[in-house]
Amino acid sequence: MMRNTFRKYHRLIATLFCLPLLFTALTGISVAIADTWLHQEELAAFLIAVHTFQIFKLDAILPVLNGLGLIGLVATGVSMTGLFAKRHQPKRIKERS
Repeated sequence: MMRNTFRKYHRLIATLFCLPLLFTALTGISVAIADTWLHQEELAAFLIAVHTFQIFKLDAILPVLNGLGLIGLVATGVSMTGLFAKRHQPKRIKERS
């Protein structure tokens, strides 16, 4: 029953945060490629402004939201794996001597 609840919340969080997280990942990769491989410092500086959402004036709140979304996805995802579920151990039968 709990697994279905976590699955519902996981689906909701994934739906809400898929675009911001994808955007953050793609711009982060683009910064690395522009700076390291292409040696385009001006492009890398622009991409950093986009990546950190300074260009949209959301640089104070969006990293917090991305972090909370990732924590929510990890928490609900790990709980659905059953790694921390209590396992029932069979009762031992006392031997008579």
